[in-house]
Amino acid sequence: MSSGSAIRGSRVGSSPMRPDERSEPAPRRQVSYFCSSGHDSRIWFAADVPAPETWDCPRCGQPAGLDRERPPGRLRTEPYKSHLAYVKERRSAEDGAAILAEALAKVRQRRGRD
Repeated sequence: MSSGSAIRGSRVGSSPMRPDERSEPAPRRQVSYFCSSGHDSRIWFAADVPAPETWDCPRCGQPAGLDRERPPGRLRTEPYKSHLAYVKERRSAEDGAAILAEALAKVRQRRGRD
């Protein structure tokens, strides 16, 4: 007779160590994806689901495709942009000057200088 909890020593999301004799695992198939770095990734999918054309390589994060001879190209990384760079993309210099003048007028009005 055992004492304690029935789930002792297990973790959330864990599965049985071996398949139960009363159940059968779902049919699945293995698909190979190839990235431009030369990595070969084998991913398991359900047998009745079509495999996607591209998959992110688990080793380098670049896109991987189904064709070994012609893998997808590398992603172009965007350079870091500051908040000011994004603002300058949306606003012109004239818009910025008008907003600054409006803000200065409000500050001067609050301080009593008109």
